[in-house]
Amino acid sequence: MEEIINKIAQDKLDFKIGLQQLLPYNFDELFVTLNNYIINSIPNKTDYNTEAYQNALATIPLKPTYTPIVILKTYPAKIAMSKLPLLPKRENIKTITALLWIFKITDTERRNTECKNGCGHFWHEIY
Repeated sequence: MEEIINKIAQDKLDFKIGLQQLLPYNFDELFVTLNNYIINSIPNKTDYNTEAYQNALATIPLKPTYTPIVILKTYPAKIAMSKLPLLPKRENIKTITALLWIFKITDTERRNTECKNGCGHFWHEIY
């Protein structure tokens, strides 16, 4: 699962193809992994609100009226992340799509800024 997520984030695997490969995984495990990845990829640990995070929210490839998207855009990141797993199961695919997209954007920003001269993150080296 981690390899697929990182390959998507690094444009080594098409987003839609990678998403389809992730969907069979357990939602709770996938959610926790993506949540942790997002939190770690955002440099501002005070409120997790960066330009990259806002750009990710604005460009999620889903209708902006879908419940997970509304939650992500309405609440601060930490609060939104606590609300998403409480949604009905029918929202799981939308939630995973949104989180995968957010990680793709925020990790790309991190790789292009703080990690561009080497960072020691093994996943930036092996995937």
